[in-house]
Amino acid sequence: MNEATDLAHADIGIVSALPIEMGAFLERCDRQRKYTGGKFVFRGGRYDGVRIAVVESGLGFANARTAAQTLLEAHTPPWLLSCGFAGALLPEMKIGDIVIADSLVDPHGQQLAVDVSMPADPDRGLFVGRMLTADQMVRKVEEKQALAEEFGAIAVEMESLAVAQVARDSGIPFLAVRTISDDLSADLPPEVLSVVGSTGTMRLGAALGSIWKRPGSVKDMWQLRESAMKAAERLASFLDGVIKQLHEAKH
Repeated sequence: MNEATDLAHADIGIVSALPIEMGAFLERCDRQRKYTGGKFVFRGGRYDGVRIAVVESGLGFANARTAAQTLLEAHTPPWLLSCGFAGALLPEMKIGDIVIADSLVDPHGQQLAVDVSMPADPDRGLFVGRMLTADQMVRKVEEKQALAEEFGAIAVEMESLAVAQVARDSGIPFLAVRTISDDLSADLPPEVLSVVGSTGTMRLGAALGSIWKRPGSVKDMWQLRESAMKAAERLASFLDGVIKQLHEAKH
């Protein structure tokens, strides 16, 4: 391995749809870097000496698959993770709870088992089970309840199955670590579909339009932001104990 390749190499690669999802974790990394590769933003640094590379894929299966492939080509990590937010499909789940996938499924019949040995601990906010990779954001509680019954899943998101397939095809281990950003206590505000673009960035024009049409959306969107920040901090704290273990296990 030449020097340039070694400098680009990461010990752990992470695919995350939105900048806010991994923001709290990246703040804990030393020697942070950011660059654009193709249509994707890459961020990274060293976490207790472990080299981390994060690619921000944007929302959805296709974006996540391409981002994961690009990450592997650029940084050759021996571990690939899908990290970010998820919607709860169990009533006992709370904002900030952690979900580890032991299997992944999508609405089109694709399934993939994930080899994990981590035991669930619901009393401490850690759930292990099937995760559903949906085609679109699931906003309503009623829709989530129907998905839980149909697929036997405990959480829903939009990218993990795509990342898992890339890891499988590349012959490297995979882990999906998600944190609950919306529970079953209430529907997400309808404005979230128009305000959050496909890349996960807040669209100012759409936000202003939403406020004009429904002034109460200000409170709803602020609460959504607060939940997202809490979920991101919880994800960062959980990864604090996972990253080094994965690195040591590989070596």
